[in-house]
Amino acid sequence: MIGGGALAIAGAATVAVSLASASQYSGSVAGADHAVFVQGNELDGNTIHVFARSDDGKLSPSGTYATGGRGGDQVDAPTDSLASQGSLVYDDASGMLLAVNAGSGTVTSFRVEGQQLKDRRVVKSGGEFPASLTVRGRIAYVMNAGGAGSVQGFKITSRGLKPLKGSHRSLGLDNEDIPRFDTSPGEVEFTPDGRNLVVTTKGNNTVQVFPMKRNGLPTVAEPVVNKSAGGVPFAISFDKTGTRMLVAEAEKSTVTTYKVKHDGKLKVLQEPLASGQETLCWLVRAGDYFYGGNTGNSTVTGYRMDQQGTLSLTNDVGVATPPSAGSQGVIDLAVTEDEEFVYVQNAVSGTVDGFRVEANGALTKVTTAEGLPAFAESGMEGIAAV
Repeated sequence: MIGGGALAIAGAATVAVSLASASQYSGSVAGADHAVFVQGNELDGNTIHVFARSDDGKLSPSGTYATGGRGGDQVDAPTDSLASQGSLVYDDASGMLLAVNAGSGTVTSFRVEGQQLKDRRVVKSGGEFPASLTVRGRIAYVMNAGGAGSVQGFKITSRGLKPLKGSHRSLGLDNEDIPRFDTSPGEVEFTPDGRNLVVTTKGNNTVQVFPMKRNGLPTVAEPVVNKSAGGVPFAISFDKTGTRMLVAEAEKSTVTTYKVKHDGKLKVLQEPLASGQETLCWLVRAGDYFYGGNTGNSTVTGYRMDQQGTLSLTNDVGVATPPSAGSQGVIDLAVTEDEEFVYVQNAVSGTVDGFRVEANGALTKVTTAEGLPAFAESGMEGIAAV
């Protein structure tokens, strides 16, 4: 993000280590399976902070769990230690929560039971500084941001993640093992049809694509490299049809809409759309709406996509909800599976705001969770919601 800018199992712990007993919050009025997960990314021991989510979107603490790895901090990162989207992912099909441990080069999986995390498993990520994850079917890929950068595939099993032989691919970058925030890759994502694996590379201004086989292996030794339409491509999202890919670009806070062809080449469907905000890095979808996190001025932009696939701002000023003094350093976002609520991490404030998605795309604040690791030497990054 630009500020205003071999493999071996490392360990398998069969019981998650809870740092704060979830039972002390048993008075929560949350739905049986409603939760929001926040990655603390602490350098001395990464944790997942679990919040029970009530039917009206309010959050209450429900436990903190050690991942068995260490958090990380990219060089000169201004607000976001991992400088990525998708560092914490919930997979509904397997019921697993996957987290990166950037400081120890590992990935942790938990089995989610309501607001509890169980059966912790830790595996090597296949590279340096893992920073983003994506899942499709029974296959997961991790993006390693350090060094040359790489992607590594895993099978999702009842015993956690198992390395997928023959899946490792280099991104061909030029970083140290702990990368600079502005030259590291931003996100890895499967296209919804599973035919391509996509990675944004911020400093190179490219979008790399690996066409994929049905068995989860890339068809090519090296990625198909596409020049980004906008500067500093960061986050990836897809429309609800799965046929249009949106990429958030930090340099001028723009969003470009693409079609990903089967051969890995990109076709621009809509040129970069500017919001007038500062340092757009993160982008998520809720129905026909998209929400972008602008860390440069701590705002959230709302976008609408019409039936023809045209993207526009939900209002003239490009802000879906008024900024708040207690909500500084907007970074990653998550949308609930019912698409009714959006949760936003505020790195500088150490808070998470929850918003209800209104019919016109506006966001109405319904809750604020406090006391999370604020950005300093490092800070929280990664959020998922169910």
